[in-house]
Amino acid sequence: MKKIFGITALSLLVGTSNCLAADSVSLEQKVMELADQNKMLLERVEQLEEMLSGKEKHEYHKKLAERSDVRTGSEGSITVRLEQVSGAVAAEDGMAGRDGDGSLLGAIKEYVEISGVVEVETGMMDDFNGDKESDTTLATVEVGLDAHISDWSQAHVLFLYEEGEEDGHVVLDEGTITLGNLERCPVYFTAGKMYMPFGSYLTNMISDTLTLELGEINESALLVGFESLGYYGSVYAFNGDLNEIDEDDTIDSFGANIGFANETGDFSYDVGLDWISNMSDTDGVGGFLEDNLADPEIEDYVAGFGAHFLLAYGPFNFFAEYVGALDEFEAGEIDYDNDGAEPEAWGVEIGYVVEVQGKDVSLALSYQGTDEALALELPEDRYLAGVSLGLLENTRLSFEYFHDEDYDENEGGTGNDADAATLQLAVEF
Repeated sequence: MKKIFGITALSLLVGTSNCLAADSVSLEQKVMELADQNKMLLERVEQLEEMLSGKEKHEYHKKLAERSDVRTGSEGSITVRLEQVSGAVAAEDGMAGRDGDGSLLGAIKEYVEISGVVEVETGMMDDFNGDKESDTTLATVEVGLDAHISDWSQAHVLFLYEEGEEDGHVVLDEGTITLGNLERCPVYFTAGKMYMPFGSYLTNMISDTLTLELGEINESALLVGFESLGYYGSVYAFNGDLNEIDEDDTIDSFGANIGFANETGDFSYDVGLDWISNMSDTDGVGGFLEDNLADPEIEDYVAGFGAHFLLAYGPFNFFAEYVGALDEFEAGEIDYDNDGAEPEAWGVEIGYVVEVQGKDVSLALSYQGTDEALALELPEDRYLAGVSLGLLENTRLSFEYFHDEDYDENEGGTGNDADAATLQLAVEF
């Protein structure tokens, strides 16, 4: 490489000396000679570019750019910039991964964070009718992409697969764009398909909580939120899947939440309140209405209310949550004891984390219950116990047992009990 640069410099020096010594040669002839020399240099550069690749080519262009000016004195000057010739290659190099590995994967890793979970479960169950079943399933596969477009804009995508759900298809569970920077401004804006901030639904167990079964809602919405000094909250609007009778299909469902979270040393807590104008569009309630109503319209929207309290101190954690409707549905929509139902759910849970032979072990106990949720196929009472062991990094083996009690026969239930045990192997990445 040094030899190439030496020949180039010598050629330029000779060319310049000849121009100064030959008084009988016109300026035009000098320019033509320099142009011919430059043409030869350019052809040589093209040949070298074909021989060079990766970082060597990049370094070569940098050195070449430093030596690429050819100038003449006298009555005028001519400048030839070889970096213009190599500009296309340099631009291509500049688009390589910013982490310096020069690959597309490097560029993706610079801006996009990939995360996910895979859960395989083996379980057995004895239901309210005394029927037994057992199976091994690929319970959950989630893959999330978080793209940090700039300091003030982010994009989030979450793909979900659950065996036996959505006809066995992978679905786009979340897809949002968020504008904001909480380090500089407490207010942010999110638009897209998301889970509404209605309920907390935290648990140490394998099974979803009964509050989640009743109140979780996933819709495309517009949301404005804030976080400052431990306080947080949001307001949001969406167009639900169900409409009121004789009403237009418009954005007419709204919600809001507010809370406070704080952490001091080993002690942390989170308390919050949630409200939604249209609880009929939750996954639990809305799914039932869509399956059982001939016309997917309801008389009136029924508002919902939620509250949660989360506490952690050292190895202990405690969760308490309530979610419920604020009014009755029509008897022809959701029935309970020959009247319209006003479903609600709650739960309390205590957990403890201990280290055993260098592995963290989580123990948990929970009680959950519902009222007027018989039509939604939720139990009246549920008792759970769970244990989870960290086998390897981001790899856990968990076991859960729960005992359900159905509504009494005079309420329309069976009055029977059900039991289930589940073993889960999960890997997060």
